[in-house]
Amino acid sequence: QVQLVESGGGLVQAGGSLRLSCVVSGNILRIKDMGWYRQAPGKQRELVAAVSIGGGTNYADSVKGRFTISRDNVKNTVTLQMNSLKPEDTAVYYCKAKLGFLDYWGKGTQVTVSS
Repeated sequence: QVQLVESGGGLVQAGGSLRLSCVVSGNILRIKDMGWYRQAPGKQRELVAAVSIGGGTNYADSVKGRFTISRDNVKNTVTLQMNSLKPEDTAVYYCKAKLGFLDYWGKGTQVTVSS
């Protein structure tokens, strides 16, 4: 059984910063890609940022230059540093990890950016 637990969400004013963390635990052999997704009310879930096992990263255009994703392959964690937050960044943020051929998701953490 694999579990993902996110932390670090909250309420912040526009222009502020938040740091999201996700810990993967359980029956882990090797974690391939890890990433952060978000879903705003009434919208589809979308990719925010992803990082491969080799450290290659991919960002949504809307967050490039503001967000940074990183991972620790020893601690099985993935972190999303979010700077210069905007009200449109408000959403539930989900952590995802790919193990083998399966994707595992966390339950999400709320990020709210006030104007």
